[in-house]
Amino acid sequence: MNSFLAPFEIKFATDAKAGAFQGYGAIFGNVDSYGDVIAPGAFKRTLKEWGKKKSLPAMLAQHGGWGMTAGDMMPIGVWTDMREDEKGLWCEGVFADTPRGQEAYALCKMEPRPALDGLSIGYAAKTYTVGTKPEEPRRTLQDIELFEVSLVTMPANPKARVSAVKSAGEMTKREFERALECGTLPKLTSSEAKRLLSGGWEAMSAVRDAGDREAADILRRLRALRGE
Repeated sequence: MNSFLAPFEIKFATDAKAGAFQGYGAIFGNVDSYGDVIAPGAFKRTLKEWGKKKSLPAMLAQHGGWGMTAGDMMPIGVWTDMREDEKGLWCEGVFADTPRGQEAYALCKMEPRPALDGLSIGYAAKTYTVGTKPEEPRRTLQDIELFEVSLVTMPANPKARVSAVKSAGEMTKREFERALECGTLPKLTSSEAKRLLSGGWEAMSAVRDAGDREAADILRRLRALRGE
C-alpha cells in the first residue's frame, strides 16, 4: 500500500484581535487532539528565520482547504506580528479587503458568539521527543518549521482561539498606549474622552452615547494637546 506524507502538519489554537485581530496560534504545555505537546521555544528558530526575510507565515482559511484548488490557497489577510510569550505563539494580523477576507471578518464578529474563532498552525516538526509511557504525550515538539497560521472552525487545540476582533476605526489599548508614548493622541468622541479620564481604558468599552458640556470640554483639551 502506498502512503502519502504531507509536507506539514496541522495544529489548532484559540485567541485573536480584529479589522485587525489577535490570538494564539499555538499553546504551550497542553496535549492537543493528536496527542502532541508544543514546548516553549519551539518557534524561536523559525520566527528568527522569517524575521531575516522580513516576512511572516501566510494567513489562510481552513489551511487552504488542504490545497485542493488555487482559490483555497488564496490568503485572507496578512499577519503583522508573531512572537512567543509564556503562553504560546501570539499572532496579530489584519483581514484583507477582499470577499474572502471580509467573509472571515464577518464570521469572527457574529453575535451572540463568533462563528469562526479558531486558530491553527501548518508546520513541520524538526526536533521532538517521543513519549515512552502511557501517561506521556505522543510527542513533545521542541523545534517547529512554521509555514502558515489559519483561521479554522474546529481547532485541534481547544485553547487556540481568536481573542479579539477590532471593528473599523476601533483602537486597541496597546495602540492607544503607543499613541500616548509618541504624543499623537487619537481622536475621541466626547463620551470616550470622559470615560477614559474617569474610569480608564476598560471603561471605554461601555461607551454608547454622550455629549454633555463637561465631556466636550475634555475632548477639546485632548485635541489641543495634539495641536488641532
